Amino acid sequence: MRIAPFDPGYGAERQQLAQWARGRRTPARLVLRAKIILLAAEGYDNQHIATALGTSRQTVGLWRQRFVTQRLSGLAQDAPRGGRPPKARQALTARILKTTTQTKPPAATHWSTRSLARHLHTNPTFVQRVWTSHGLQPHRVRAFKLSQDPHFQDKLEDVVGLYLHPPEHAVVLCVDEKSQIQALDRTQPGLPLKPGRCGTMTHDYKRHGTTTLFAALNVAEGSLISTCWPRHRHQEWLRFLRLIDHQVPQDKALHLIADNYATHKHPSVQRWLMRHPRVHMHFTPTSSSWLNLVERVFGDLTAKQIRRGVFRSVPELIAAIDAYIAERNARPTPFMWTKTAQEILAKVNRARRGLDKTRTA
Repeated sequence: MRIAPFDPGYGAERQQLAQWARGRRTPARLVLRAKIILLAAEGYDNQHIATALGTSRQTVGLWRQRFVTQRLSGLAQDAPRGGRPPKARQALTARILKTTTQTKPPAATHWSTRSLARHLHTNPTFVQRVWTSHGLQPHRVRAFKLSQDPHFQDKLEDVVGLYLHPPEHAVVLCVDEKSQIQALDRTQPGLPLKPGRCGTMTHDYKRHGTTTLFAALNVAEGSLISTCWPRHRHQEWLRFLRLIDHQVPQDKALHLIADNYATHKHPSVQRWLMRHPRVHMHFTPTSSSWLNLVERVFGDLTAKQIRRGVFRSVPELIAAIDAYIAERNARPTPFMWTKTAQEILAKVNRARRGLDKTRTA
């Protein structure tokens, strides 16, 4: 039953065992089992392993045998125990699940482990175990909105088709504005990051004005065309379209994916588009900003450069935005769209059916 360190396929298993053995959040029983197998792979006998790990020879032999027959899955999961399952615990588990998913506590929007434990006359630890084993997290909620656009399917297929099958001799750009970006200065200096302590930042701030970022993401390359202006009217949108038209080679057709913001459809914009037939507009369905890939860039910009930044003026804010975009353009990485329009429609239809059941219940 010796485990050789160079058995076929053992390299990946050894890496997983090492991760379990040193994991701070790994259950103690799994840490012990991983250490037993790692020592066994080095050629130590059961008695030496038992002494080194403070356990018994029988335990060492049990988990060595389990690993030989079942590999990693034999260590990660305990063997089923004999005997009849306790009916009282099963009934309590069912009550916890039903109460959590179908009721609300008085004067609260969701149950906590303590409030539910008091309500069902049990202990919070058992409630937490049941929630964890069934994937329940009552304290969390995810936001969503289904588009009511009557032409949702047509617009979805149009945009996703550009992502998955872009036309030849053309450039596909996702365009949008990130408006009202605030230049926020903190009222007091924060403390820097240091070992054992995270950085600090005051919750209050001073406003020093705003700017609007206009950005166009090249879907194929991942590069950006961008500029910042104080306002986001149709005049600024036209200026940005002219900037795109100037920077993209004239022998390429332009397909621009945008949302339904009124300035994107202003009569002046429509007249400009008629004079520039190589530019084709494709509008996402209403309430479907997730279809526009440039929103991913805006989210990344907010998380990495703006949210924790300190800006004493609008020019400082614009300089930080330009630095982020210059860094991204130096090593552009495109987003890879993988879902087909049919897969998205199937998911949307499932969500609609679920909402309809909720309304009629």
